[in-house]
Amino acid sequence: MFLSVTRYCLHQISLPLIALLMLASAATAQVDTIDQQHVKLNTAYLRPGIRQYLVYFQIPRQPQLLYLSLWVRQIEKTTLHNQPAFRISQQWYSQDSTRYASFTSYNSVKDFSPLYHAAVRGKELTAYNWSATSLTGDTTAGNKAAGFRLDFSQPNYNWHLDIETFEMLPLAAGKTFVIRFYDAGLEPPKYVTYKVTGSEVLQTLDNKNVDCWKLFIEGESPQAGHYEQTFWISKSNHELLKEEDSYGGMFRYKIKLPGFTQELGKRFKTE
Repeated sequence: MFLSVTRYCLHQISLPLIALLMLASAATAQVDTIDQQHVKLNTAYLRPGIRQYLVYFQIPRQPQLLYLSLWVRQIEKTTLHNQPAFRISQQWYSQDSTRYASFTSYNSVKDFSPLYHAAVRGKELTAYNWSATSLTGDTTAGNKAAGFRLDFSQPNYNWHLDIETFEMLPLAAGKTFVIRFYDAGLEPPKYVTYKVTGSEVLQTLDNKNVDCWKLFIEGESPQAGHYEQTFWISKSNHELLKEEDSYGGMFRYKIKLPGFTQELGKRFKTE
């Protein structure tokens, strides 16, 4: 498949040649369309392993209360339908067992195209087969989405894997990305705009300084009104280290935990 790059540039054409050369980088704004037909995600950046995130909510009018949860995401390389695939599993833990949720997603190693997505919340299972042309309910027993079907006009990416998607972007100063995302079973796919708003150095373990790109999005939600999200992604290793969201009068933070954090799944006893 031949991929074209959608780029729009703004140039200062009336400046003298020397000044133009000096200001070229500042005067150029670039938009990359991220989908399987334009700019492809770099799947070489996505490394197998377990990632754990501390997720907590802050409500300013409740100064003595935080809502905490732990998100565990595991990336494995496998095959599905005889093609190389990533298997990404997620578990969301909190102090309330009724809020536990788990997710299983398969994506092509070639370009991260979604192949399958399933979610379990409480006793409800929704499972889908995902292709470039449609999303259809899987035949798994007990699937609440068994009769679902949505046809696509073009391919898209699984919005439930936004962290992994951001880590594969060609991040650079001044870039804007429009990514064709879809959240399985919900509103139809759409292009979503994310902007690199600058850099920031985060201080991690042992006072190590990590230079990060800041990726930003804002918009309007029917439920929560205006929202903003900022993601800090390391320049050297393409790791999403931090996320900060604001919506509905509250804040949500997501912090990647260090690799020595205990793997909880190995200690849970299942019958």
